[in-house]
Amino acid sequence: MRVLAAMSGGVDSAVAAARAVDAGHDVVGVHLALSAKPGTLRTGARGCCTIEDSHDARRAADLLGIPFYVWDFAERFTEQVVETFVGEYAAGRTPNPCVTCNEKIKFEALLEKAMALGFDAVATGHYARLSVVDGVPVLRRSADLGKDQSYVLASLEPEQLRHAMFPLGGSHKSDVREEARERGLAVARKPDSHDICFIPDGDTRKFLEDRIESRPGDLVDAETGAVLGRHTGVHGFTVGQRKGLGIDAPAPDGKPRYVLSLEPVSGTVTVGSAEGLGVRTIEADRAVWPSEQPLDGPTECVVQVRAHGGVVPAVAEATADGRVTARLREPLRGVAPGQVLVLYREDADAGDLVLGSAKIAATA
Repeated sequence: MRVLAAMSGGVDSAVAAARAVDAGHDVVGVHLALSAKPGTLRTGARGCCTIEDSHDARRAADLLGIPFYVWDFAERFTEQVVETFVGEYAAGRTPNPCVTCNEKIKFEALLEKAMALGFDAVATGHYARLSVVDGVPVLRRSADLGKDQSYVLASLEPEQLRHAMFPLGGSHKSDVREEARERGLAVARKPDSHDICFIPDGDTRKFLEDRIESRPGDLVDAETGAVLGRHTGVHGFTVGQRKGLGIDAPAPDGKPRYVLSLEPVSGTVTVGSAEGLGVRTIEADRAVWPSEQPLDGPTECVVQVRAHGGVVPAVAEATADGRVTARLREPLRGVAPGQVLVLYREDADAGDLVLGSAKIAATA
């Protein structure tokens, strides 16, 4: 097959490309330039799309003996990832930009261009297992549960997964690093990327304040309804947040307060005790079924709402208009509208299977 290897400049994508070459595919490497000013992105070997990352990717491609190109996706990244991120926070929701990037950039924009150029598949360094059985994609957790990235891939459409390759799905990160060392790849010891690549200093609140107009509102106690303070905009908060609330007086019981909900129209930020964070029901919409199999009636599953969050058992139901209701067997804390709900079916023999995903709209 003709395979386009997406090379971020990190160890995972380099080894994934190497394995694609070893498998006998006709491989071409490509690095995505995602910023018109790449020097403003996170540097120090921690990002995924800086100038130094592109150089690392090129060196890896040279060692593998494959052609290498840099494709400029900066404008599309800004519009579909950065602006979406800002808009979601302005609306009182908590987005995951990595999910959006995978969905809109790596497996929409990149795959579209790859297909137009005659490639059969795009290979990436994601830790997830993927197979196609009778033309139907089957997406599962990776063998290394600590690095599993099936969560950020669960929003991909079946047709996108049919043209995807995840060569690292059956491996553990320690083995991938050792393989990179044995292959002579300079990125073998390069640290993993962290945080949000387009927020250089990691200060999300300041990043949003520079882009969202100030809309003051009240900080309200969930139990008494008392106004505890003022703030400059709901974009500065997320459900489950404890620090930086701007409340001077301690709670009567001396316990910490947490953000329980956000109301962007009135600007109200409701705070309360940790017990108030417990969620039993999740309502979500815009469902995607990677294996083309929507839920058929109430379905026992486990759900995950953060990329590296815990899972809880649940019973989920879906409707024809793309809505999903998950009733949790035990409460889950810190669930916010805008996050992605991913449904898994436990499979002891082959790893958890991704049933589907949906965007969280409300909780109870």
